[in-house]
Amino acid sequence: MAERVDPVVLVTGSNGQVGTALLSRLTGFGRLVAAERNLLDLSDLAQVRRVVSQVKPAVIVNCAAYTAVDKAESDSELTMRINGEAPGVLAEEARRTGALLVHYSTDYVFDGSKDGAYVESDTPNPLNVYGASKLAGERAIAQAGGAWLVLRTSWVYGLYGKNFLLTMLRLGAQKKEIPVVADQFGAPTWAGTIADLTVQMLQQTPVAEKEALSWWTQRSGVYHMTAAGATSWAGFAEAIFAQAELDVTPTVMPIPTEAYPTPARRPRNSRLSNEKVAQAFNIQSPDWLVELQRCMSSHGQS
Repeated sequence: MAERVDPVVLVTGSNGQVGTALLSRLTGFGRLVAAERNLLDLSDLAQVRRVVSQVKPAVIVNCAAYTAVDKAESDSELTMRINGEAPGVLAEEARRTGALLVHYSTDYVFDGSKDGAYVESDTPNPLNVYGASKLAGERAIAQAGGAWLVLRTSWVYGLYGKNFLLTMLRLGAQKKEIPVVADQFGAPTWAGTIADLTVQMLQQTPVAEKEALSWWTQRSGVYHMTAAGATSWAGFAEAIFAQAELDVTPTVMPIPTEAYPTPARRPRNSRLSNEKVAQAFNIQSPDWLVELQRCMSSHGQS
C-alpha cells in the first residue's frame, strides 16, 4: 500500500489576522507552508508564480492583501497590484498546478445603498479604491478559472494586528467619551470565525485527489461568509466595552458618518447574506456578539 501523502497547503499573509488564526486551525489538515511577506510578496507577481511553482500546493489560501483602506486612496497602483492583479496570478498558477484557491474579499465591493442584506448576485459598485481593487481581484480569479472560492467577509477584527477592536480598547483606556459612527451597519467578524468556517469548508474535500479538484471546481464561485447578525460601529464599540476589563467604562457618543470624514468613502450598509454558503457547505455562521465574547476571552489567541 502506498504511503499517504498529506496535501500541501500554502497560506499567504500568514502573519496577518486571518492567516494567524488559520495556521492554528489547519494543523493536521496537511503540510502547511506559512508564507509571510518576506517569503511571498504579492506586489512581486513574478515571485508569486515562482513560489507557487516551487511549493506545488494542493490548496492555496490567500490571506494577504493591501488593507489600509484610507491610504489606498493615494496608493492606488500598489493597492491594485496586490488586491487586483496578484489574486489573478495566484488563480492562474492554481489552475496550472491543479490546486484549489481560497481567497478573501470584502463587503466594500458594494456601495451600501441596498436596504437589506446583500446576496452574491447583487451588482457590485465600490465607493473606494480598496473596494475597487478587491472587486478586480474577484474578477481576475473568475476569469482564470479552475477550482476557486472567493469568500466575502466584513468588519474583520481580532486580538492581533490593527483593527477596530484594538483601537477601541486603546482609546477606552485613555478617554471617558469616544465618538463612533452610528449610521453604518454590518457584521463584525472575528478572524477566528473566518478561520473556523474556512476549515469547515476545506474538511469537506474528498479524500481522492482526482475527485477533490473536480468537486471544488463544481462549487467554485463567490460566497458571503460573515458572522451572523449586524450592528453599527457604535453598537460594536459598546459591545466591546461591555466585555472589556477597564477601570472606567467609557461612554460611546454616536455620530453620523459626516462627522467623521475619511479619505475613503464607506458603505452605509455592509450586511451580507450567508444563505448561499450555508446551503452549499452546510455550515452555520455564529452570532457576532457570541464570537466577540469568544475572542475577548481567548487571552491573546487569534
